[in-house]
Amino acid sequence: MKAIIPVAGAGTKLRPHTYTQPKALIPLAGKTILSIIVDQLTEAGINEFIFIVGYLGEKIQDYVKEKYPGLQAHFVFQTERHGIGHAITLTRNIVADDEMFIVLGDTIAEYDVQQVLDMPGSALGVKRVDDPRNFGVAEMGEDGFISRVVEKPQIPKSNMALVGIYRIKETALLFNCLENNIRNQVMSRGEFSITDALECMITQGAKFQPFKVQNWFDCGRKETLLESNATLLKKFGGIIAPEHSLDNTIIIPPVSIAKGCNIKNSIIGPNVTIGEKTTINYSIIKDSIIGSFADLYDIVLTTSLIGSDTEVKGESRSLNIGDNTEIDLGES
Repeated sequence: MKAIIPVAGAGTKLRPHTYTQPKALIPLAGKTILSIIVDQLTEAGINEFIFIVGYLGEKIQDYVKEKYPGLQAHFVFQTERHGIGHAITLTRNIVADDEMFIVLGDTIAEYDVQQVLDMPGSALGVKRVDDPRNFGVAEMGEDGFISRVVEKPQIPKSNMALVGIYRIKETALLFNCLENNIRNQVMSRGEFSITDALECMITQGAKFQPFKVQNWFDCGRKETLLESNATLLKKFGGIIAPEHSLDNTIIIPPVSIAKGCNIKNSIIGPNVTIGEKTTINYSIIKDSIIGSFADLYDIVLTTSLIGSDTEVKGESRSLNIGDNTEIDLGES
């Protein structure tokens, strides 16, 4: 069994942060999006991973090698972004005839990985949603298997969305369908989607069993990322690293504070994640994510996403600031 995690996307909805930081490495509840996914799979016994990287791919490589030195990791570069389906085809020589467990690099969900691995056949993760038009959609047959999948239908016949988790046993058939779609320019919204390849497999007799995820966290936009951060902080309980300095500061749980932070004369929380070696003074912060090596002074932040190596001074209410930025919001 090989785990495939595509993380080559540019993360355009989270700019300016993703100009300098892959979306998968944005801090979330004391971890990163990528580490939450990898930890779920390694705890279930999967130890061979294929990371499909692209823009800022070296940062993904460095992070994986540093945080998971014992992991059997392969890195495949997708130099041109033609969709998830195209990305998966780049792994064929590494996968060979082995089974695949594909998790999209911005997909965090709560489910029993071991139970999915123990299923006798292929399986797709699904979750009921109110508006399925922005997702791949699974239609269910009377036999309990998935009868059809459609990528972002304008008139959905089901409200069961594909969450981006795929357990594939018929790997040769998947690759054949992907390559056939590319050869015949079968595209959805200008990209080669994995959903179209799955539908090709179903028409050729492949059986997919659905499995429902308990929670599905949206990490694609600032607002939903902050909501996911709050939910995961409550789930994980928040972690305050022992290597820190807190002086005249009130902490309102849940919060996560990484090592090396220096926080004075401030109120932090609830629902705040702070990266490594960040300095905060005379500030009030809640419902926010702050990157590493940031410097915040005399600031009031709510529902804010602040990048790494950022300096912010003055007063504000809600910010979305990328890395390596200096802003003075004080009076001139």
